[in-house]
Amino acid sequence: METLRESVLHLALQMSSYKRATLDEEDLVDSLSEGDVYPNGLQGLGRHRKKEVPIPILAEGQGGTCAQQATPTFPEGPAPSSQRVETPGDRPGLGIVGHSMRSVWPPLAAALSALGMSSYKRATLDEEDLVDSLSEGDVYPNGLQVNFRSPRSGQRCWAARTSVEKRLVVLVTLLAAGLVACLAALGIQYRARTPPICLSEACVSVTSSILNSMDPTLCLRGLDQSQPQNSTASVSEAERKAQVYYRACMNETRIEELRAKPLMELIEKLGGWNITGPWAKDNFQDTLQVVTAHYRTSPFFSVYVSADSKNSNSNVIQVDQSGLGLPSRDYYLNKTENEKVLTGYLNYMVQLGKLLGGGDEDSIRPQMQQILDFETALANITIPQEKRRDEELIYHKVTAAELQTLAPAINWLPFLNTIFYPVEINESEPIVVYDKEYLGQVSTLINNTDKCLLNNYMMWNLVRKTSSFLDQRFQDADEKFMEVMYGTKKTCLPRWKFCVSDTENNLGFALGPMFASEIILEIKKAFEESLSTLKWMDEDTRRSAKEKADAIYNMIGYPNFIMDPKELDKVFNDYTAVPDLYFENAMRFFNFSWRVTADQLRKAPNRDQWSMTPPMVNAYYSPTKNEIVFPAGILQSPFYTRSSPNALNFGGIGVVVGHELTHAFDDQGREYDKDGNLRPWWKNSSVEAFKKQTECMVQQYSNYSVNGEPVNGRHTLGENIADNGGLKAAYRVCLLPLRTVLGLSLFKCLIHGGSLQPFHRLWFAGWRNGVEWLSAD
Repeated sequence: METLRESVLHLALQMSSYKRATLDEEDLVDSLSEGDVYPNGLQGLGRHRKKEVPIPILAEGQGGTCAQQATPTFPEGPAPSSQRVETPGDRPGLGIVGHSMRSVWPPLAAALSALGMSSYKRATLDEEDLVDSLSEGDVYPNGLQVNFRSPRSGQRCWAARTSVEKRLVVLVTLLAAGLVACLAALGIQYRARTPPICLSEACVSVTSSILNSMDPTLCLRGLDQSQPQNSTASVSEAERKAQVYYRACMNETRIEELRAKPLMELIEKLGGWNITGPWAKDNFQDTLQVVTAHYRTSPFFSVYVSADSKNSNSNVIQVDQSGLGLPSRDYYLNKTENEKVLTGYLNYMVQLGKLLGGGDEDSIRPQMQQILDFETALANITIPQEKRRDEELIYHKVTAAELQTLAPAINWLPFLNTIFYPVEINESEPIVVYDKEYLGQVSTLINNTDKCLLNNYMMWNLVRKTSSFLDQRFQDADEKFMEVMYGTKKTCLPRWKFCVSDTENNLGFALGPMFASEIILEIKKAFEESLSTLKWMDEDTRRSAKEKADAIYNMIGYPNFIMDPKELDKVFNDYTAVPDLYFENAMRFFNFSWRVTADQLRKAPNRDQWSMTPPMVNAYYSPTKNEIVFPAGILQSPFYTRSSPNALNFGGIGVVVGHELTHAFDDQGREYDKDGNLRPWWKNSSVEAFKKQTECMVQQYSNYSVNGEPVNGRHTLGENIADNGGLKAAYRVCLLPLRTVLGLSLFKCLIHGGSLQPFHRLWFAGWRNGVEWLSAD
């Protein structure tokens, strides 16, 4: 044992000049935790990091602290100089420095104890730093003397290494050099490809706007500033008509002078209204034809021309349920819950009757109550919206002769020939009917109702639709009812904004401009990729769904004809606007718009025909055309700005695009194939899985309520699917790699040197801005 002790002691003294490497391979690996990723892409391998290894310093003195330790007495040979001593450790040749004596092999611990190393002081500098900073013979305050070693000592140290140690040193050196080279190359590539910080005027402006609106105590800050200014007028004849219409709307002096006269004259022209004066008792069929075609009202049912759902290459007459003055049948049927709304509606009806010269309230109220009771009877036979979402079930194609048998209270051939004149309609004319049951029941209701009440009801539909074109008294009555219905005062728009909106609704194609489309392509790609992740969808259905997504037709900005003054004038050639007669202009437009609709009957559907005007801040998906339409009005702030960062645009217009795209695959849109035809193209297994998935969403949204009224999750299912799908698609596209450099993905929406945090803020800011704008609108 004594021999072993002496051998260990001798080995310790030989190793006193050895300098431990400041960073070896194991330390490098251990310095990264598992999964850690650094900006240069280096990923940790999951090794546990070692404890810090202090360096023992021998000091003068005996025992106590390092500063008090004495130089030990050796039995033989000269005492070692006061210098740093390292001892061999648990790794061959690398030595353990600073381990507690209890963790060292006992014989070695005894040897170290004999050297006076029972305590130590951790050095703050390594040996090489000390050598470089002190001259030969310099002494530290604690008595440490540093002497230079001759170059030969380094050679002896290397010569003392085993072959294994030498190989390890060479390997570590090569690995370190390779790692440094890789990190340098990666850094160069990353800096070259990373988007720079955006300091353009547009980016600074957008950032300022976002920061200014990020106040948790306020909503809709900046809404007033986002309203567009008046644009420059054009010289097109169609635009001149739009200007005449707008100016007549703005001529409040003339509107107040005329008061209720324009509508009272129209009622008299149509045969009268029992509430305001005498009426012609035997004109039910004639009145129905006129109010339907000339003034676009739908008292018992709606009639229109559109693409056949099962043959999208052909236009066809379509008939559907209609006639309610309130937004939903539930208002009429749940009388206890909606008593306040029903009372407010009746008061509104009475007020309009009085404004139109109906005499005292005692004579008007009973007749208006009869009209309200008739609407309630219509509500009872109206099919709930949630039962109409399966279009396969409610679609029925019949001939005009079969329609006459189904609903005999209407003389259908004279009615159709009158409203579609000059197109000739015969008994074999195909007609698509939705809700055959409703048409049969409404026919029975008409036959069992007094003719006076039927006329009162048709006139009330006309009054309800046209009273907003009259003087301020009618506006006040409408606002009062809206306040009762929605529980809040209607936002009071300046007259010019109201007139712009009304002109845009009626003559919007004559108003204008232009915009862009790259975002739609990106959203489509992200949406198609998400289809691949649906585990519940079978492969055949998935393949067909991708084909449908690829086939979706995009219409962006405006139709081409509005940029050609001659073509634009042709569209509005049959419409004339009269200066200073706002009500008359509105009635002329109703008649003109029906002529345009009727003219489509013998023509093939035009895929480039728009159902929204360019200034409209909205968008839509057409299932029979399999197209998505984004008017120029929505391609502006806060939804889209060409110079804004991608994250802001994808959070704004990107969500709108995703919403409309998802409608192609919601509970109704999924029933139409890529050509816009209503047919079963999903496999039954996928249909059942889809219904199971969406049932969860029905239940979730049914738990919400608005103004105390529970949401009908089945009724709103299509919009809820589109909202969620649009958010997901627009968010997903921002996280798709734009390109990959040495394993690092550079995303489409990264800003500020590649950080994802600003992206999240901008994306949600874009989404929030759009939601706030729509909510305010």
